[in-house]
Amino acid sequence: MLERHEVETFLTLFEELHFGRTAERLHVSTARVSQTVRKLERRVGAPLFDRTSRRVEPTAVGRRLYERVRPAWDEIGAAFGEAVAAGRGLTGTLRAAFVGAAAAQLLVGVTGLFRERVPGCEVRVREAQWGEVAPWLREDRVDVALTTFPVDGPDLTTGPVLVREARVLAVAAGHPFARRATVSVEDLARVTVLPLLDTPETTPSGRPIVYGPSAATLNELLTLVGAGEGVLPVGAQTRRYYARPDVVYVPFEDAPQLEWGLVWRTETARVRAFGEAARDLLRAS
Repeated sequence: MLERHEVETFLTLFEELHFGRTAERLHVSTARVSQTVRKLERRVGAPLFDRTSRRVEPTAVGRRLYERVRPAWDEIGAAFGEAVAAGRGLTGTLRAAFVGAAAAQLLVGVTGLFRERVPGCEVRVREAQWGEVAPWLREDRVDVALTTFPVDGPDLTTGPVLVREARVLAVAAGHPFARRATVSVEDLARVTVLPLLDTPETTPSGRPIVYGPSAATLNELLTLVGAGEGVLPVGAQTRRYYARPDVVYVPFEDAPQLEWGLVWRTETARVRAFGEAARDLLRAS
């Protein structure tokens, strides 16, 4: 039986045709490479390389051996890699959900990087509404979701904040606030607020906030805004992805930033790798 280091030494020397470079690639001494090749040649019973002080060339026996061993060795490496990935939970399918158009774009980038790193794992992406994220995770319909923080539930885990954005207030085009340059959180006590995200029950000074009708999707809520049914605090990216002639987005001057990140219920190797891809993608951008 051949030892692993013998196979690697033979294949590397055949490709490098230089004892020094072979030793560098294998992180061993040149003497070790020479000893290993001589040992192989004794076992084969014929030279595998013709070497002089100036050059190293494979013999006909060495060339035939390489042509048979190289594909088999690659197959062994690939099979072992697949076994390691399966053992670490990096095969199979990762089900990822996103909330909103901006999150969709980010998730596409994360998914691309993840697939490069973990080619043996399939990724399925689907859109969720804000109210669906926690139930989908608890019902095992998705493995991870890209959404806004906070997500309530002691059984759910939130990863690091990936993106922060300013908040704006969506108001009807004919609303008095539409003519203002900014609004404050205290202004919410003067209007009907449509429920979404993490709007509090009172303003910072303690004035109550009155809530209006709810809806299933962001587009439905914006339709209510345009119809004058209430105002809607949202992230600033909404201006780009949900531009409407009947809605004006007014910046908040004092609202805390909206935070986005990944949420999951069960941390698997796939989820960890996906989270690492998300952080690395944003760090590089």
